[in-house]
This record gives sequence, C-alpha cells and structure tokens, in this order.
Amino acid sequence: MNQTMIQYFHWYSEGNGKLWKEAEEKAQYLAELGITSVWFPPAYKGTDGANSIGYDAYDIFDLGEFDQKNSIPTKYGTKEEYINAIKALKKNNIEVIVDVVLGHKAGGDELETFKAAKVDENNREKIISEFTDIQSYTKFTFPGRGKKFSDFEWNFTCFSGVDYAEGKESHIYKIQSEYGNDWEEMIDDEKGNYDYLMFNDVEHRNPHVREELNNWAKWYFDETDFDGVRLDALKHISFDFYKEWLTMLRSNSGKNIFAVGEYWAPGQLNLLQKYIEATEGCMSLFDSSLHNNFHTASNEGDSYDLRRIFDETLTAVDPLHSVSIVDNHDTQPLQDLEAPVETWFKPLAYALILLRENGYPCVFYPDLYGATYKDNDREGNEQEIFLDKVDGIEELLKARKENAYGAQKDYFEDANCLGWTREGDDDHQGCAVVLSNKDSYVKPMEMGEKYIGKIFFDVLGRSEEKIEIREDGWADFPVPAGNVSVWIPE
Repeated sequence: MNQTMIQYFHWYSEGNGKLWKEAEEKAQYLAELGITSVWFPPAYKGTDGANSIGYDAYDIFDLGEFDQKNSIPTKYGTKEEYINAIKALKKNNIEVIVDVVLGHKAGGDELETFKAAKVDENNREKIISEFTDIQSYTKFTFPGRGKKFSDFEWNFTCFSGVDYAEGKESHIYKIQSEYGNDWEEMIDDEKGNYDYLMFNDVEHRNPHVREELNNWAKWYFDETDFDGVRLDALKHISFDFYKEWLTMLRSNSGKNIFAVGEYWAPGQLNLLQKYIEATEGCMSLFDSSLHNNFHTASNEGDSYDLRRIFDETLTAVDPLHSVSIVDNHDTQPLQDLEAPVETWFKPLAYALILLRENGYPCVFYPDLYGATYKDNDREGNEQEIFLDKVDGIEELLKARKENAYGAQKDYFEDANCLGWTREGDDDHQGCAVVLSNKDSYVKPMEMGEKYIGKIFFDVLGRSEEKIEIREDGWADFPVPAGNVSVWIPE
C-alpha cells in the first residue's frame, strides 16, 4: 500500500484537550482514506502550559501528567488520552510520528548567574560586548514532576545562548562555556551562524546533555511505542547530534524508526542535499523547494510554466529522502513563514504529490477538515482566517490508496497542462491524471493494452462524460480550466 502521512494539527488547532480524543475517534476514517501515518504535534509540556502549541518545550518528560505551568494536560489533552489515541491509530495500522523539539528549552524555574556576551543579531559570529555576569532562567528543576523518570537538572552549562537577561534589554547573548565561545557548526552560514533560534539554546556538545536526550528518547519510545520522529528546526541544531541520536534511538528501540526533518530552505535545494549528505542519509527532509514551487505557481496563475513544477526539488532528485507537502503550520496564513498555496491550486498540488511515483506525501490537517482562526497580521491588525477543505481531497486520497500504482508515463509537453498515466499492478487498477492552470484541455495519453475497451470516469466529478480506451490503448482525457481530473476504470 502507498504510504501517506497527515500532519494532524495546525498552528491554531483548538485547545481544551480535544486533539488526542479526536484522533482516537477518527482513526478508522483516516485508515479508510489511505492514511498510513499520523504526525502529532509536540506532546510535552510547554512554557505556556495548556495554551502551548508545544514548540516552547519546557519539560519533555511531562506528556500531560504533572501539574506544571498551571496545568496538568497539555493543549491537546492528558498523557492517558495521548496513549489512547496512539493505540487506536495502531489498531488501524496507522503509524505514529512524534514531534521532537531538542534545539531549545523555555520557561526555566530559577535564575542563574553566569558570564555571557552580546552578539550581533545579524552576524552571530560577531561578539559586540565584553563577557560579563548576567542572570537568566536557565535552571530547570521541574518541581511539579520531581525526580520521576529523570533526576537530571538543566543549568546554564547545558545552553550555548539565551535571549533574556534579568534587568537588561532583550538581545542574543552567547554564554561563556568550557565547550567554546563559538557556536556549534551548522550547514549554512545564514546570520553568520544560525545555531541560535530562540529561548535557551541547547548546547549539544555537553556530553551530559547528549546522554540525557538519548535517555529521554528511549523513555519516550518505551512509554508510547511511536514509529517515527519529526525533527524540528534542523537549521539550528548540530547535524552530528542527530546522527548520533537517531543511531542510539534505533538501537535502543530495536526498530528502524522513520525520521523526517524540518530544514526549511525554500528554493535552496543545495542546502537540503548538503544536509542529507552531512547526516549520511539517516533521515528524510520536507521538500521545502517543492512547496515553494507550489506557492509560486498558485500566485502566478496561467503565466507559470507547469513543466517547471518539479525543477530544483528534492522529490525530483532524491525521492527516497523527500516528504512532499502542500502547506504546513509554518506556511499557513498569519505565521512567520507565511507562504500559503492558493485555494484554486491546492487540488492540482495534491494530485502532484499523491498520484505520482516519487516522494512520501503529507496532507495538512486544514486541507482535510478546514479551519477557522483569528490572529494579528504583521501590522498588528486582527484578522479572521477561513481555510476551506481542499475540493476533492478525500477522492484524491482514495485514488492514491487504490489506483496510484505501477509504471508512470508523463505527458509534460504543454506549459499549461500536465498529464500522466499509472498502469496499475497485479492488485490495483491504474489511473490517468490531467491538470491545467489555464484553459480546459483534452490530453491524448496511453493507458496500455490491458485497458482496451475499458470505460474510465473522472473520480473527482469534474467531468460527467465517460471515456473508452481505444484499440491502440490510448484515449483523450479532458480537464476543465484551472483544475484537475483523475480518470479511473469503472
């Protein structure tokens, strides 16, 4: 069966402990659509307690079990509800991918005094002050949890930088450290060195930190029996660390844990390839280059040459390491990396990731269910956003589950109309896909001898006509203007 992931949350997912329960209830429905893995949001206590989305990680051992940060449950529910959701998914043969945030910690319990210096925020290699004493919340004692599961206490030696100093202006401060007054080595030299992202930046050169994070991974696996990990903000974390961490996790779990990382570099395929090479192919990456092409194509309309849609993408050059997406929680409207794919183009984009041979597609929660939320835009004005579910998304998912198999023939000769056929295999009938970003088209394509005389219909209902495959194995497949049609045998 074809693998298909869903990101089962978005930045504004409803709180009040509803998500884990909802996932448990929807497990069978997801399986019927052909979803084979669910990526959950960070499941541990953030600094904002029951309101935390999870990327402001406070206590990674608290999965909604302890009274910390003014709450026992996380935004998504209690530990018990989380475990129940995982069990329900696994019962329906759906794998669980957990979100792992190990680049920073937030919400420290106590102030500590240590030496640090300001760095230039646009060139973090440049130190612009003396190393002097500052105070920051770098001591983590987890009083609500006590010593349960781990007695490790984090202190300033576990961090390489902070953005808070008591009584001083907000700035990035480099901590004076026995591990060096430089940052850890990164793949790219953006901002001089992009090790620092936010809050208290974890010092992965500290052997005690590495040991604790390796122990935590084994504990997390033992508690939940997850199948895969989504690794947050790789651009800001030592690639050496994750190579070791994944090796240890796979060894300790006795399982070939799937890993996909977020290295967000739109239009910079070279950086994705460089990262995969540096980590010796131990993880896949989200194809931020393909997402960038979708965003551009959806905004340029019929002036965009669809033949370029896979140019400079990971899905084209290294499909085994590519997880393809149409949107995610960072690109959705009102977020920092806002670059949404326009509504009209989304059915085309999903056809391109769901019905072709290459890549491991990931569906975004609002694209399956829709979403409504409010937040401030960059000018500080409140906006209400309505995200419609993608027209035909269930049919596209079912077509992937039932028809997107076998050899693929491409018909990419037209700048405004792409087509391809999948010939099927011993267990599945194939399909023919046509999409247009301009006028309505009719595209001649070959389905092959075994389909001669068979009648095809558009599973998306864009066209009501039926198509018969001719004696030469070919047929003329129509598509409406600015849309996609998926033709399958009756």
